[in-house]
Amino acid sequence: MLIGTSGWQYTDWRDVLYPPGLAQRHWLRHYADTFATVENNNAFYRLPTRETFEHWRDDTPPGFVMAVKASRYLTHMKRLKDPAEPVARLMNAARGLGERLGPVLLQLPPTLQADTDRLTACLRRFPKGVRVAVEPRHPSWWTDHTRRALEHHGAALCWADSLGEAQTPLWRTTDWLYLRLHEGPAEPWPEYDDETLQRWADELGGGEQDAYVYFNNDPGGAAVRNALRFTDLIR
Repeated sequence: MLIGTSGWQYTDWRDVLYPPGLAQRHWLRHYADTFATVENNNAFYRLPTRETFEHWRDDTPPGFVMAVKASRYLTHMKRLKDPAEPVARLMNAARGLGERLGPVLLQLPPTLQADTDRLTACLRRFPKGVRVAVEPRHPSWWTDHTRRALEHHGAALCWADSLGEAQTPLWRTTDWLYLRLHEGPAEPWPEYDDETLQRWADELGGGEQDAYVYFNNDPGGAAVRNALRFTDLIR
């Protein structure tokens, strides 16, 4: 099981994860001393160059895994239509990570209603061997048709939590799992409490499947504290 956070470049993580005076260009290297994985959500807003991905590869140790959130151009602007060019561009850049490349996350807009033909056409464009997780956010997706499409293409349904409640069915559509924890129910906001974390630890099971777990509740360093605590609970 790989546990980390969604992103690492947050200024309010100084004195939480990053020591005072540590230059921002060294933050990823320092992050990788603590966590074995990170979800790169910067790629959602602006796709980095291949050279940038290569720099991140060289800045992290062997065995480190970087998941990549697909560009909003593909998921939110194109809404999965005509996926060939944006998927090829994404993969050409992300391949710069080499062996550090983890799953690609397709987070769909909350207004995008179920269209499994469009999703299937997109999934077909990813190279064989690339793990893809899909995070739908409109309830029309929760059908057997969607589940079969994910299973057929070996894509994971991204499990999502908000305020301690699952936002998705807990389908296991492939032989690995992907969980995002967006906002905890504890005080101070957006912290997670041990009870919620333990429920997710139990749901993920004893490690018989690869699992990627990312805390997206970044304000105030909550994601760092909760990811470390979740690691302790898993152990």
